[in-house]
Formats: sequence, structure tokens, C-alpha cells
Amino acid sequence: MGPLLSPPIYLMRTERNLNRWVFVGPFLPNRIPTFGRSLLENPEHNEVEEAIDEDSESEEEEKMDEVTDATCRPHADSSSELASTSSTTEEEGYEVEDWSPDEEVESADEEDSEAEMEEMSEVEDYTCYDEEESSTDEEEMEEEDAAEEEYFQSNYEKLIWSSTPPSDGRRMLIAERAERETSSHGPTAYARSWISDIKSTFELFLPKPIEQIVLNMTNKEGRRVYGREWKRMDGVDLQAYVGMLILAGVYRSSKEATSSLWHAETGRVIFRATMTLKIFHTISRVIRFDDKETEQIGVHKTNLLPLETYGTSSDVTVDERLVPFRGRCPFKQYIPTKPGKYGIKIWAACDARSSYAWNMQIYTGKPAGAQSEKNQGMRVVLDMTAGLQGKTITCDNFFTSYALGLELLKRKLFMVGTVRRNKPELPPALVSKTDRARFSSKFVFTETHALVSYHPKKMKNVLLMSTLHRDAAVSNRDEKKPMIIQDYNHNKGGVDNLDKVTSVYTCKRMTARWPLVVFFNILDVSAYNSFVLLSEINPDSNQGKSYRRRLFMLELGRQLVIPRIKRRKVSPRTPAAARYVEKIQQVCSRSTSAAAPPRPAAPPGPSLKRGRCKFCPRQSDVKTLTICKKCNAYICKDHVITTCLTCN
Repeated sequence: MGPLLSPPIYLMRTERNLNRWVFVGPFLPNRIPTFGRSLLENPEHNEVEEAIDEDSESEEEEKMDEVTDATCRPHADSSSELASTSSTTEEEGYEVEDWSPDEEVESADEEDSEAEMEEMSEVEDYTCYDEEESSTDEEEMEEEDAAEEEYFQSNYEKLIWSSTPPSDGRRMLIAERAERETSSHGPTAYARSWISDIKSTFELFLPKPIEQIVLNMTNKEGRRVYGREWKRMDGVDLQAYVGMLILAGVYRSSKEATSSLWHAETGRVIFRATMTLKIFHTISRVIRFDDKETEQIGVHKTNLLPLETYGTSSDVTVDERLVPFRGRCPFKQYIPTKPGKYGIKIWAACDARSSYAWNMQIYTGKPAGAQSEKNQGMRVVLDMTAGLQGKTITCDNFFTSYALGLELLKRKLFMVGTVRRNKPELPPALVSKTDRARFSSKFVFTETHALVSYHPKKMKNVLLMSTLHRDAAVSNRDEKKPMIIQDYNHNKGGVDNLDKVTSVYTCKRMTARWPLVVFFNILDVSAYNSFVLLSEINPDSNQGKSYRRRLFMLELGRQLVIPRIKRRKVSPRTPAAARYVEKIQQVCSRSTSAAAPPRPAAPPGPSLKRGRCKFCPRQSDVKTLTICKKCNAYICKDHVITTCLTCN
């Protein structure tokens, strides 16, 4: 067959006579295109007639009616179907009658002659046969137009975005997911080898070197304030003080006056059994971890947590925290969106699943006389994620940028986060809010980044950037949210949830010193991290109970205060606290009596050291040199019973 010369001629059978065909469509006499009309008016210039051999032309003229009937049927899909249709027509004996445009078509031109119609029928066998090829070409062109790649230029001229994902996007996505799945998760081998009970878990976050720093600075401040009256504080005293802070948080007494906690009737027995209220106030006044005399405010960053105890899951959240504080502090921040509004800002990187605080850093503000920090968000994320690989970092629009995504990819990290509208790397077509259908999404890509603009409601769009996603996947729900947004919503709350859980059982007390505020917050976060570690190492502990963390913190506070209760020499005044101390000391003495050598009995007679009588009231403060030969307790003359040798 010859090439396609003109748009196809469509024919149909009349309702009255099935053997009669009429023209319908573009080839009515008054609608013949210019190209087709030139072929009819100038047959000597017809390219098809010049290309056809004279012998083949005569044969085709004889079979013109049959070919016309076979090839011009509607819905003819292939040449085989055309051949079968032609044979069927010959068997049934259908005859195609001559047709007149004046009788069958209302819109036909009456001035067309029969010669022109004969010429048209001669060209018909070429034009009708190429109907399928023409329609296929048109569909392919439409698909190419629909799938044509669009390019968007950002305000930053060197960055070009494309509407189609990169060609190797699927392969890269599979490799990235494999990298994330093989990354370590949970307590490290170092943490598992160290942890034996609740107290040892907590000591991972307050190790001996840090404890020694706090003791040295506290004793130095105590000598400066109290002089010779200050009694040196040791590790047992510090642990007991921390334990009472944790117990006060468990009892939801962070805003309760300390005097009520030590009250004889309404207070808790364990507070009076551990230490007196006066000692607690003394330690609270002088405790610190910095040297007041040589203190330098201006350290730009200070890490607060060890990094080798826990491997985060595949998703990590980086955000800011605000520890409420309204006292004097040179780097106090004001954040109106936070509940406390005023306080100390802390950058934090947390596990998105468990809210484990993997890294924290205090923001101490701009150094005096220095310029404002540029690209602060990128610097913070890179500092917080140092040492991580194969993870996805979720952050908000303060941190997210195109340059941050590139830097994280160099470290084998991925980024998902919201983007501010004024970023220069965004194309204006995605920032625009006009002429957008509700729940519609626009995707653009580079070789490393994906950007989506989601339109949830009128005159509002949400912009997110990702280096993890490589396609334009959308959920099947009515909102049709992109998968980028769903992953962001699933992982964005790691730091916010940490603020929530630490505020429930917080150990903070009212104070006007900002170092103490930071110290209280370190205790809150360390206690929660200890709970996460022990829960993953021993998941069967308190299984099925909805208040597992409360039981954990209650036992943690109790284990921290018991060593000081065991060595307490003077019993508390209240009977309940005295019985509690006696009970703890008896349990501890039973456990150590088998291993410890027996205590030698005191020689009879007066002692070389005076002591307070065991049975006299504390207010009377009766001192004596006489001790009991059985229990070595000091007894005054009013409580001494004299017996003879026979009765004894």
C-alpha cells in the first residue's frame, strides 16, 4: 500500500439498506482538506499515480469495490481482519451501490460532479487502508506530548528541576533502603556489657568522671560559702541527692514546696529517712558543675550526652528544645511558639521511634563582638548527626536546604523536611498557590533531590524536599497525600515527644541559677534514656503494665538513696522514718553478715567519746560516755539498769 496521503475517509451503512455505504466525517464534498482537494483537482500531479505501475493499477480498479468494503469498516484493527472481512463480503454477495451526496448527505455540495466522485473513489483505496496507521501515529504523538519532560528553573539560576524522576531512581532507592535496613539499631555492645541493673544503666549517662567534676566544683563552692562549717560531699551524698530529685518527679512534686515533702504527717517517709531538709537545702544552694571564679560565658557549643551507648533506628529527628527559665542568663532565648516562651535553647537529635536523645547541644548565642552565624541550620544538623550512617534525617524548615541534602549524602545520610518558601533553590511554579486543585501535588526532581508541592486547601500549599524518595508516589486515600509527606509526619515528632515524656516526671525544682536548670534537664533526659536502654535489653520487665516508666524511675530513685540510708548513724525523729531506716539497715546487715567478720564487743565501762543517749528525746540532747556492752549504744544514767553478776 502507498503512504498516507490525507486524513482517513470514514463510511457507515445506512439504516434502510445495509448494502449501501455513505461518507461521514471530514471528506464531505464541502469539507475536503486542501491537501486532499489538490489531489482530486490535479490528478496528473498525483504522486501516488506516478508511483503505481500501470498493470497493478488496472487490477486494483477491478477490485476497488471489494477493497473499499473490506478496509473501510469501522473498528478494523489489523490487516488480517481486513482480509477476513473482505472474503466474508464476497461470500455473502454484498454489492456496494453507487451513492449520491445529494440523496444521502444533507451537507453535501450539489455542484460536485460525478467525475470528482469517481476520482475520489480511486484514491479511496489508499486513504481508507491507512486509517489504523494514522490513528496510531496520532495516539503516539499525544502520548509523547503528555509525557514530555518539563523543566523548571529556580531563582538560583544554576539549579534546574525536571518533572520526571531520574532514570536510575528505582535502583538508587533500593540501594538506599538496603543501606538503611543494615544499619545498627538498639543498645551497643558497650552498653550491654556495662548494664547489670537499673542503677548501672543510669550511671552510663552520669559516669564517674562527670560525677567527680560535679563533686569538685560543689565542694569548692561549699567551702567558699560556708567556710569551715562545710562537710565534704562524696559520691554517696551526690547520688542520694539525685535520687531524691527523681523521686520527687515520680510523685509529681516538682512544684511542691520541699518543706511539705519532709513534713512529718503529709510528707514521704523516704525523704526524711535519706537526709534532713537542712542538708538538702545546703546541697541545692552550692551544687554546680562549673567554676564560678573562672567561669567563661561564651562557649559556643557543649555536648551533653555520650554517643556510644545506643544505635538509633533508620529515622532520626533533629529539632530544637526550650528548657523553660526566666532568670538571668546571658544566652536566654525567646521562642513564642514554645509553651515556656523563655528559656535555654538546646539542639537535639532523637530517635524517631523511641525518642531516645542521641545527641544534645546547648545554644549559647552569638559570641560578643562576632557576626551572626550563617547557615546555622546546616551546621547544627551536621554537628548533631556526626557519626551516623545509613539514616534518614527528618527536620523542619529551619534546617532544610538543598545544600544540606548534598552534604548529608556525602555522609551516606538522607534528608526529609519541609522547606521555606523564600529558599532560592525553589522553582516559582511550585511556590505559586493559584490555579491549583484541592489535594493536588506537583513533583519536580534533580539527580539527588525530590521536591513536592501539596495543595491541601485553598490558597495553601506545603513544600517538602527529600533525598530519599525517587518517585511521585501518592497515597490511595481521599487526601492523596504524597509519600514524602506521610514519611515526614511519621518521623517529625521525635524531639517533641522527648519534651512531653520528660515533662511528666520532671525532677526540676524552682531555682534562679541557670546551671542548675541545665543540670535538672540532664537528669530528666538521662533517666528517660536509661529507661529506653533497659526496656530494649530486658523487654519482659513489667510487661503488660501501662506505667512501666513510673515503676522504673521509682526503683531508680530508691537504689540511689539506699547507700546513704545504710550508713546513716542517727535515726530520724519521726517513728515512721526511723522504722524505715532500721528496716533498710537490717536487710543490708543480713546480706553482709555472712561475709563480714563479727564486730568485736565494746569493753565495759565508759567510752572515750561522748555520744547522744539512744532513748532520750533529741531535743534534750543528752550526751554520755556510757555504752551498752551488747549493742554498743550510748545510754544515759536514767536508762541504765544495774544488775549483779548472779542476775546477769
